[in-house]
Amino acid sequence: MPKQELEFTPYTNFEVEHFENVKGLSQRVIAKDPESEVATRILQFEPDTDTSPNGVQIHDFWEELYIIEGSVIDLELNEEFTAGMVATRPPGMKHGPWKAPNGCKIFEVRYYGK
Repeated sequence: MPKQELEFTPYTNFEVEHFENVKGLSQRVIAKDPESEVATRILQFEPDTDTSPNGVQIHDFWEELYIIEGSVIDLELNEEFTAGMVATRPPGMKHGPWKAPNGCKIFEVRYYGK
C-alpha cells in the first residue's frame, strides 16, 4: 500500500514545505507514494505568487484539483479559475504557469491510471 491509511485529521498537522524556485508557493503533503510523484496535497499560493520559473507543466500522471479558496490565473490561457472550481488533467496535458494575485489554496490528488 503506497499511501498510508489516515482517518480525519486537520490538514494543518502536516508540515509546510516551501518550494525553493517559486517564492510564495508551498504544499502540505497529506499522503505520498515514496517511489513516484503520486500524492495528495494542499497547494498554497501566497498573494502575488508567480510560478513562471516552473514554466508550463506536463507530467505522466493524472491530477485532480479543487480550488478551496482564492483564485489562480493560467498565464498560457489568460483565464482565472476561482474557489469552487475543479479540474481533471490527464497525463500529457499542458497547464500553467500561474499567478495568484490574491492567493489560492488547492486540494490536489495525483495518481496513475489506465
